[in-house]
Amino acid sequence: MSTPSTPSTAACDLLIVGAGPAGLAAALAAAPSGARIVLLDDNPAPGGQIWRDGPGATLPQAALRQREALARHANVELRCGTRVAGLAHRTERVPGLHALLLEDAAGGWVQQARQVILCTGARELLLPFPGWTLPGVTGAGGLQALIKGGLPVAGQRIVVAGSGPLLLAAARTARDAGAQVVAVAEQAPWRALVPFGASLVRWPAKAVQAMALLPATYRADTHVARAHGTDGARGQLQSVTLRAHGRERDIACDRLACGFGLVPNTELGQMLGGSLNARHGLRVDAQQCLHGVPGVMAAGECTGFGGSERSRAEGAMAGFLAVGDTAAARALEPERARWQAFADALHQHFALQPALAHLAEPDTLVCRCEDVPRAALVGRTGWIDAKLHTRCGMGPCQGRICGAATRHLLGWTPAPSHHLLAPTRIGTLAGLADAGPPPPAQG
Repeated sequence: MSTPSTPSTAACDLLIVGAGPAGLAAALAAAPSGARIVLLDDNPAPGGQIWRDGPGATLPQAALRQREALARHANVELRCGTRVAGLAHRTERVPGLHALLLEDAAGGWVQQARQVILCTGARELLLPFPGWTLPGVTGAGGLQALIKGGLPVAGQRIVVAGSGPLLLAAARTARDAGAQVVAVAEQAPWRALVPFGASLVRWPAKAVQAMALLPATYRADTHVARAHGTDGARGQLQSVTLRAHGRERDIACDRLACGFGLVPNTELGQMLGGSLNARHGLRVDAQQCLHGVPGVMAAGECTGFGGSERSRAEGAMAGFLAVGDTAAARALEPERARWQAFADALHQHFALQPALAHLAEPDTLVCRCEDVPRAALVGRTGWIDAKLHTRCGMGPCQGRICGAATRHLLGWTPAPSHHLLAPTRIGTLAGLADAGPPPPAQG
């Protein structure tokens, strides 16, 4: 694995965006070919959310083995702490190559690649409810990331709420860090969860994992109604109201970790010309190729969430296919199908109940970046109309939180950006202008 530098322009055979399970699998599958590979991730270390490193994290042996395997390939350049800022300007593109604008702490540059594999993962679906902006309220995966990053939670009372298996993992991470998990509230009813549990006979390891993670405080058909506390610079969460079967109960707590499943990160794929599938992930064909975009593939949670096993299968298939090893890719098709069936079961049994679309009250903020309450969105005809009249989605997160929320609450379809994915430093853009045209691509 080579040491990265920061050029004004760079070229490679294969660019892999995202170093989670799918991206690592893609890089390891493609690496033996000798192709020039760049693997980048905006986190400080590879692994994605599931194998996130940090002072409070203990990496499993599988993650360590992948890192060691990657380090043995000098043709793979790993760039952590690096993000895709957007698409390169037309004058910085070379025919036959894709060109993305990258940025790290030192500066920005244009990365050209013959092929691109998008392994951009997914983010939590956060639905607004009264009190969701209080200090101490985070996403379920967000709490996991904070604890792995060294956040002390020992002795704190934590409520975990929302939907999906991530709730169990977040609760386990909190308990292992010394917190008291006083409630785990799953919005799906038992009539959906019991058949899901029975179906796990097809995936025995998942059944064992679920039993090991299931806490005594787990409650089905229960969702958060509101959070209570004091706001402001010194504000703090004090309690949470949970609703089940029409009844409410208050639980005193220090933190609330609340996530309603995952939303595929599709923005870059859409900017490149890709479309979405029925589950709001990037639409790909049987060869993991982005529909209608030659030279671009996608794998993992960005094509629709379904677990790390599915991500690794898709990532490895994409890596093999990118370097022309169709036989190795074809051998993974049964594995991909097996874990796609698991993803289908997740979608079926953890479907969100309609009541969740009505948690936000008129004064509840929907867009946290621009302080836009739900009342301001009443009467707006769609995402663009709301942006123009209320600035909803125009803050630092560029609609990643409120865009997914309004899709669930109001049925809107957020429009992707056309050039930049996120606010970008002026120095990055100015440096590119000073660099002049890129050198010819090397064959």
